[in-house]
Amino acid sequence: MQRWNVNLSSNDWQWHPEADAVCRSLIDGGLVAVPTETVYGLAADATSGTACARIFQAKGRPSFNPLISHLPNLEAARHHGVFDDRALKLAEAFWPGPLTLVVPKTKASEISDLATAGLSTVALRVPSGPIMRYLSEITGRPLAAPSANRSGKISPTRAEDVIADLGDALDFVIDAGPCEVGIESTIIGLTDERVTLLRPGGLAREAIESVLQTKVQTAASNSQPEAPAAPGMLTSHYAPNAQMRLHARAVARDEALLSFGADPIEGRDEAFAETNLSPSGDLVEAAARLFQAMRTLDSSGAKTIQVQDIPNTGLGEAINDRLRRAAAPRD
Repeated sequence: MQRWNVNLSSNDWQWHPEADAVCRSLIDGGLVAVPTETVYGLAADATSGTACARIFQAKGRPSFNPLISHLPNLEAARHHGVFDDRALKLAEAFWPGPLTLVVPKTKASEISDLATAGLSTVALRVPSGPIMRYLSEITGRPLAAPSANRSGKISPTRAEDVIADLGDALDFVIDAGPCEVGIESTIIGLTDERVTLLRPGGLAREAIESVLQTKVQTAASNSQPEAPAAPGMLTSHYAPNAQMRLHARAVARDEALLSFGADPIEGRDEAFAETNLSPSGDLVEAAARLFQAMRTLDSSGAKTIQVQDIPNTGLGEAINDRLRRAAAPRD
């Protein structure tokens, strides 16, 4: 594994010798950890079944769980997906950005069946993180890139998180510092007349409804699907080693506390450990800090993490989705 430190405030990295080496690695079927605005992604050539198989192997991810393919722009995305008027409106409003669209796959698309889990649909995103777009453009390949962590575990927002989980499986880790959004992309399904929220994420439901002038339906996910339509829909996901307990009203001395805002909670001063997602109650700040806070408390040694309630509006919907899945019973 090679680690490449990138300064995003300068465009000099695009002409760095490492950029050519990373592109060659991807074309040759390698795995590269790439920072985006949401989380670090485990990138590979989405047109290569062999490269995608390496993703599943490295993550320990079930092969029935589809992968998001990342493109440099809308024009490239339209080669792989059928965009109706709704999809075009959303892409034009929010790309580049933390939005993934699940649309019918075109007959011309070279994205492998392994990346789409054999479905007739494809999950596409144009990230605002410039490195992923650059790598896709230079290689000429859509890049399949789930979060760069072991399947079902806490998503990574720093290069150190990636290395701790997957270091031995990687050809390169590109380190551009912490991710700005800190929570995965919102996934919207547009394969029938409905607009379906398959996974809440870094773009709030309300913003999508405002552009489309229609209500967004919520996908049912009460049971573990055999063939999910999009990533992040499995019941148990984003899980730390410690047990998560939601709706905390009190915390014991041997428990950690994932807090939010300034509301009092019994036992707070004597908790084993505490991380406050946002003392001021800012949901944007809370989303950006969520996964790193979970990792910090999980490494504290506490066997239980109590979680204070978080408002379910705006980005709070995505935060609560991740927390529910992290707290779900595990097989």
